[in-house]
Amino acid sequence: MNNVKRNILLVEDDLDLAATVVDYLELEGISCDHAANGVQGLGLIQSQRYDMVILDVNMPRMDGLLVCQNMREQGIDTPVLMLTARDTLDDKLAGFKVGSDDYLVKPFAMLELVARIHVLANRRSGQTTSTELYDLHIDFNQKTAKRGQRVLQLSPTGWILLETLVRKSGQIVTRDQLCHAVWGDELPDSNSLKVHLFNLRQQVDAPGESKLIHTVPGQGVALRQQDED
Repeated sequence: MNNVKRNILLVEDDLDLAATVVDYLELEGISCDHAANGVQGLGLIQSQRYDMVILDVNMPRMDGLLVCQNMREQGIDTPVLMLTARDTLDDKLAGFKVGSDDYLVKPFAMLELVARIHVLANRRSGQTTSTELYDLHIDFNQKTAKRGQRVLQLSPTGWILLETLVRKSGQIVTRDQLCHAVWGDELPDSNSLKVHLFNLRQQVDAPGESKLIHTVPGQGVALRQQDED
């Protein structure tokens, strides 16, 4: 999966940090443009196509939240990773509210940044209305899904599970996260999730098709191609 050449944009006003990130990513085979402020960054986003964008939250002239908000209002569905110096719930919610897809708290490990890049760059933003993933087509507005030309017959719970896995494609989603997505704080009996996941697999992974829904023992469930195991 990580052999694909990535083209990303870093919008960061800390020039020393930016230079370190750009150099490290180049060693990882990731091409990274840099903008030193939000205005310059938004201009690049509007004029060029990137696999993903990394936005620092606190920047002069236009902060990362406003850049992301402008992107989404203009229909730009490039995935966004927010960099924030504060690990508080309010900061994270502010980023998600304007359309970011993930966040990373400073200081961060370069290996974790690279891992986040590869996950996000594989898909368009969760703010978009539809997406193509492998041979799955998901329409978030209509709440419909197809695999190839085959329409998936999903229950409301099955749809929520599939949407959760799609939006976290490539990542492991824990059983607690899946339960919370469907039932919130009112947790069901122990077999309910197992039954719904079985029914979802029956729809997504038909006989003769490559397996997309994978159980990771002791960790959770992931949506990914067979050769990504």
